Amino acid sequence: MPYRRLPNTDQSRLKALQKAVQRASVADFTEQVINYKTLKEAENFLMQFENQVSQYHQNFNNKVSANKQYRHMVQNARMYISHFIQVLNLAVIRGEIKKEQKALYKLDQQNHILPDLSTEEDLLIWGKNIIEGEQERTRLGGFPIYNPSINKVKVYYDIFQENSINQKMHRKTTNRVYESLEVLRKQADAIILDIWNQVEEYYKNKLPYARLRSCQDYGVIYYYRTGESRLTPETDKKIQEKLDSQPTFQWS
Repeated sequence: MPYRRLPNTDQSRLKALQKAVQRASVADFTEQVINYKTLKEAENFLMQFENQVSQYHQNFNNKVSANKQYRHMVQNARMYISHFIQVLNLAVIRGEIKKEQKALYKLDQQNHILPDLSTEEDLLIWGKNIIEGEQERTRLGGFPIYNPSINKVKVYYDIFQENSINQKMHRKTTNRVYESLEVLRKQADAIILDIWNQVEEYYKNKLPYARLRSCQDYGVIYYYRTGESRLTPETDKKIQEKLDSQPTFQWS
């Protein structure tokens, strides 16, 4: 007899529950393979689990879609912040801006190396620094930097900053739904295990192939081991012929 294994994906869990509930709904009333309590629990849980799985996939797809757009916003913000700092450094090198004024941007006065802009946190920090620094320098009478202007940098920075908040909300929502789904997965496994135990117990006296097919009708999933012979109607036929050929004893 092949061995059974509980489903390991949401879709396979749903399929197993749906098949058991559907099969039980058309079974003869005299054939109570799954007890009433378990069947009702499975029916009620199935609807809840289907809704949660659907909600998770919808949230996940929304997150993926939003993330594609967000990555483009991150690239734009990085490009404009980086370009602005490079133009600022060139102006300092040419003597158009005093190097001491780099302190307004929180930039190192002694070198012209770009700060680390590799992470979103870095972009948020340095975008804020250069916007505030440029505004303060021009307030003190300095000529504004162009190509790019700080206003253009600010447009892309603000878009990035706003969507950074939205992305965090997407992640939190998706993670919250996922955590709820994890709880339901454990509950689904427990219900499926209970159903399968009852189904196998009910059909335990059938011949191997007939037992296999009857259990599969209720959603039980079986796997053959490497090299294991597959059960067929011929398997049961041979066993039955062997049983029929055995002598019967009569007690006097």
